[in-house]
Amino acid sequence: MAQPAIYSLFIINKSGGLIYYKDYGSAGRMDTNDSLRLASLWHSMHAISQQLSPIPGCTGIDLLQAHNFDLHCFQSLTGTKFFVICETGAQNMETLLKAIYELYTDFVLKNPFYEMEMPIRCELFDLNIAQVIQKDRLALLGR
Repeated sequence: MAQPAIYSLFIINKSGGLIYYKDYGSAGRMDTNDSLRLASLWHSMHAISQQLSPIPGCTGIDLLQAHNFDLHCFQSLTGTKFFVICETGAQNMETLLKAIYELYTDFVLKNPFYEMEMPIRCELFDLNIAQVIQKDRLALLGR
C-alpha cells in the first residue's frame, strides 16, 4: 500500500515572501524559482479572494481542490500563511496545519536568533515538522 502523500509544505510571511518550503517526495520536485512563484501567487489569490468575497469577514481561500491534488491553507492572526499540497481527499489537513503552526510558535518564534519575516533556518523546527508529517502519514494509512 502506498503512503498517503503530503507533497509539500509552504510557509509565507504576511507580505507574501516564502519563508519555508519543504518537499516530501512529490513526483515533480519544484526548483527554488517555482516555489517562490507559487508562494507569491497563492498569497495574491488569497488576498484577492478576501476582497471579492460576498460574505463579510471572509478570511480567504482555505481549500483549493484540483484534479491531481488539494491545497489546504491556514492563516494565523498575524497574517502568516501555512499551506500543504497533498493528495486529493486527504483528511484532517486543518488539524495538521494547526499542529505545524504550534511548532512554528514553539521553535521559530521563541528562538532568540530568528528574525521576523526572514527565512526559517531552525533544525529543531525541521525535526519536529518531519515527526508531525510522519505521524500524519501513519494516521492516514489507517483510513
